[in-house]
Amino acid sequence: MSRPRKSPDASPPAPPRRYGISGPISEDQPSEDQLILTEQLIKTLATCDAFVDDLELRRRENAVEQLESLFKEWLTEICKELNIPDHVTEKVGGKIFTFGSRHLGVDSKGDDVDALCVGPRFIQRNDFFTSFFEKLRVQKEVKDIRTIQSTCVPVITMSYEGIKIDLLFASVDRNSIPQNLDLSNSLLKNSSVTCIRSLNGYRVTEEILRSVPNVQSFKLVLRAIKLWAKRRNIYSSMLGFLGGVSWAILVARICQVYPNATASTLVNKFFKVYSMWKWPVPIELKRPEDYNMNLPVWDSRINPSDRCHVMPIITPTYPQQNTAFNVSLSTLAVWMEEIQWGLAVTQDIQENKADWLELFQEPDFLNKYQCKIWAEACRVDLRSRVNKSQNRRRP
Repeated sequence: MSRPRKSPDASPPAPPRRYGISGPISEDQPSEDQLILTEQLIKTLATCDAFVDDLELRRRENAVEQLESLFKEWLTEICKELNIPDHVTEKVGGKIFTFGSRHLGVDSKGDDVDALCVGPRFIQRNDFFTSFFEKLRVQKEVKDIRTIQSTCVPVITMSYEGIKIDLLFASVDRNSIPQNLDLSNSLLKNSSVTCIRSLNGYRVTEEILRSVPNVQSFKLVLRAIKLWAKRRNIYSSMLGFLGGVSWAILVARICQVYPNATASTLVNKFFKVYSMWKWPVPIELKRPEDYNMNLPVWDSRINPSDRCHVMPIITPTYPQQNTAFNVSLSTLAVWMEEIQWGLAVTQDIQENKADWLELFQEPDFLNKYQCKIWAEACRVDLRSRVNKSQNRRRP
């Protein structure tokens, strides 16, 4: 029996999408044992309170919705103060975008909600941090509110009905802000550098989600790595380690090079790949793009200061920045030590010699550093004795 002929107009099937700046290391499908280990990982994460229950998620969503309502109300009030035409005021809109852990879908108990307020072109940043701040301050649901404007990304921090929220602001080159606003690169034009930095919190988070082949596996692995990093005391950009966006980029890169792997395998590969990584070779999720806006971007080939960064983890949106610029040689050494420890534990888990709880155990600080503490105490005591001896000899 002859096969039916294909239509001459039929197009060939599209090739499978490739993720990242290089091809995958392995496209192997997960084995039954790996699927079982993933189920065990999920149960362990639940035991460790790594998930937020539905009631808490709804509380956070309600808080953001109520803040968005207040933001829209405030925008209308500002329009009237500025004598903006009625037809513009009626459609001014306003939108709050969540980003970070909340938008990635990996928020855990105690996490802050990062949120971006987007307003039209005629709203001044100073108005947001004065007028809107005062409007928030008198709300009965708001506690512990303050502004922090000395940082490169100014923020209003508060507790709204017991939920910690960081509010950023950006104005874009539009007269109205619809609910379906797309924060694409075109909106960066005519925006200040500060506004672009604020916009990039959401834009980076969104691009990370687009950059992974399996979003659910990515979320599960990121939850596990976040919990591990917090338990091992290396989750803090302020202390010279890594913050949330850096961890998300690192996990996303592992997901790209093992596109079909299950979460248990990806956790192990995370430690294996980064235990061998040759820093300062940068981690990138996509090739850098240039939109000819003359904005500063991270590029060690061009910028001498970027060559001093010991651990470049680069954002996937323009203008590209290093999210790990606070890392020093000493904190990188600590980080690598913990990565090696995580690799040893996950290897044992893969071989059924350990369980997932062992990965999430907290370090015994005194036992780990007792020799260093004892040696330092001896040095201090010796210096003290030498000084006393020298003082006795003086006439």
